[in-house]
Amino acid sequence: MCDYSLAAMDSRLAVEGEELTVFRFPSGSLGLTSPAELERCKPELRGWRSWFNPRQAPCAVCIPPGARLVLLDVPKRLQQQYGLGPSEQVTFIQTSATPGRHRDGIRFRNNQEILLQYLAEGQRVVVLSTCGSEEEPAPREIFEEVLSAR
Repeated sequence: MCDYSLAAMDSRLAVEGEELTVFRFPSGSLGLTSPAELERCKPELRGWRSWFNPRQAPCAVCIPPGARLVLLDVPKRLQQQYGLGPSEQVTFIQTSATPGRHRDGIRFRNNQEILLQYLAEGQRVVVLSTCGSEEEPAPREIFEEVLSAR
């Protein structure tokens, strides 16, 4: 749900319908947080104190495996490498249970998988569903509604 490297951070579960942002936490790992959390922590966001006090960092938002998301602002490098569009419906996965390794990732509809660590800082994610089977994609109407609202 949240990578091992975010264990020292405050965390909470994702809520359906919310927009999240990819953020580099003081541990150096990429994870998800809310824009409101980023705004709340803005003054201390990159100061040296945040590296010594994880509580100064924004709250990490944890996603359960199988959750369905819309990944927005897909970088050109990922679009080209994986045959993607600028926004993609994805399924949140955990790639391994090995301790001390990044495990949070996403599976694209074309079955390609990447770790969250390969996303771009600042990229946006919308939570469509926190409890869905990995094989059952969200209806196309919901996906298009999310895109048109952004």
